[in-house]
Amino acid sequence: MRTGEGGRVGASRDLDFSEYFAARVQRFRRVAFALCGDWHGAEDLVQAMFVQLYRRWRRVRPDTADAYARRVLLNLFLAGRRKSGREYVTSSPPEAASPPGRDTPLRLDVERALAGLTPRQRAMVVLRFLEDLPVAEVASLLRVAEGTVKSQTARGVEALRAVLPAPTSEEW
Repeated sequence: MRTGEGGRVGASRDLDFSEYFAARVQRFRRVAFALCGDWHGAEDLVQAMFVQLYRRWRRVRPDTADAYARRVLLNLFLAGRRKSGREYVTSSPPEAASPPGRDTPLRLDVERALAGLTPRQRAMVVLRFLEDLPVAEVASLLRVAEGTVKSQTARGVEALRAVLPAPTSEEW
């Protein structure tokens, strides 16, 4: 158990969590966006992940905090996909445009291509290539066999290659 000066466990826990949050929030937002393809949805996922993480912070070991947070994020994403489906219909466009330079044609193509994958395939592709996690860790996070990660990732990458333009020498 973490204890602060004078044995104030709660204050130390809050400080530890605040430091963890500040150091990791942008990374998890990026991963959440890659998973769901929507900044508002990504914010909701990350917020829910940090709420769950805070509730269990006393029991989370510092050396496994990232893995635990990633698992919570994935579980929230996959559970939300089962409940809500793929599309959200709104009566008006988003209130703000994307920042300049963010919506390049290639980026938009990649986002659309990722949206075409199943939630589980998308999670595997994001974890393997954006988070650069080894097959064994992705398998552990998603509670599937390593062979499943390999085959589903290969199918996901194949589907992405089928809809994305081939890179030109200028993009390398």
